[in-house]
Amino acid sequence: MSRLIDIWPQFGLIVRTRRLELRLPRDADLAGLADLAAAGVHPPEEQPFLAPWTDGTPSERAEFVLKEHWRGLSGWSPAKWQLALGVFHDGEPLGVVALLARDFAVVRQVTTWSWLGLPHHGEGYGTEARVGLLTLAFDHLGAASARTDVFQDNHASQAVSRKLGYEPDGIAVDARGTEALISDRLRLSREKWNSQDRPAVAIEGVAACLPMFGL
Repeated sequence: MSRLIDIWPQFGLIVRTRRLELRLPRDADLAGLADLAAAGVHPPEEQPFLAPWTDGTPSERAEFVLKEHWRGLSGWSPAKWQLALGVFHDGEPLGVVALLARDFAVVRQVTTWSWLGLPHHGEGYGTEARVGLLTLAFDHLGAASARTDVFQDNHASQAVSRKLGYEPDGIAVDARGTEALISDRLRLSREKWNSQDRPAVAIEGVAACLPMFGL
């Protein structure tokens, strides 16, 4: 593993919150994350994400998780990157949270997305994992703002964003098949982030990754 970290230092980047560990999934973790997605990431009667999770079979959802993981690693460049971290509790995979950015060294803005397996909803893990991500973005990478797009009827994600201090920043319109979907665009500024009390987050391995983030 040490040689792998030398080549791809993001494998040595670890974010620890009170209950969770966020890190790049290893090969041994991917099957567990894929199985979690195959079992469902939201109730079948809801559609809180642009990705149509419920349209596919369990096998297709599992395959999607693997493809997204490999696509994020293979497409990485300092000008355009996506850091998708597995969320683990006592070694058990709960889901994935991600930071992504374009031209981060100049614009200093990140976007976040996430999913958790259905059995892990309602436990506060989503909020805790997002705090870990935002701590990395603002306190260690020097982000000026963080953005997220949330469907107007995705009440759980809306509540998490409001709790963390995100503010309205317009709307986004995306196509899913022949349907136009409207999301609230929410933005968290560095000033708002710094004004809030936050739980402790421990992060290791950032320094070696900075050139990969364009810093």
